[in-house]
Amino acid sequence: MMTRPAAIKYLRSAGGVISRKAGEGIEIALIATKNSTVWTLPKGIINRDETQEMAAIREINEETGLLGDIIDSLGEKSYWFYLKDENAKCKKTVTYFLLRYISGDTADFSIEVDNAGWFPIEKALQMLSYRSDREIVTLAMEKLEQNGKDINT
Repeated sequence: MMTRPAAIKYLRSAGGVISRKAGEGIEIALIATKNSTVWTLPKGIINRDETQEMAAIREINEETGLLGDIIDSLGEKSYWFYLKDENAKCKKTVTYFLLRYISGDTADFSIEVDNAGWFPIEKALQMLSYRSDREIVTLAMEKLEQNGKDINT
């Protein structure tokens, strides 16, 4: 019996690093998935009627309970994965942004995720499960230092 070749799907997501001042340092919010075994940055699919920026703000809010506004762009990362149910290879491209925390509480995280919380940025770097997330957070740290961003006073 012949198996049909895998279809190829392209998915676009947006998300980012939401940050706030905490004493002398900076904290960022992370989410936990896969029974809290994976810590990652909040992100999700861009809806048809949304810009990348709108999707990033919405997804971060949905997944972490936090509202922020975009202060910078952090570029894109792409990766491939396989959807067994659909026999499809997927290329997912995620556009990341740096956000300044406005309001909200991580206790209000989405049922889609296992947990969400604020962590000192250096600790968050060690906790992140994926290299691409660590690269994005490293870039966010550089941008925050360079620009002396007034993330919230």
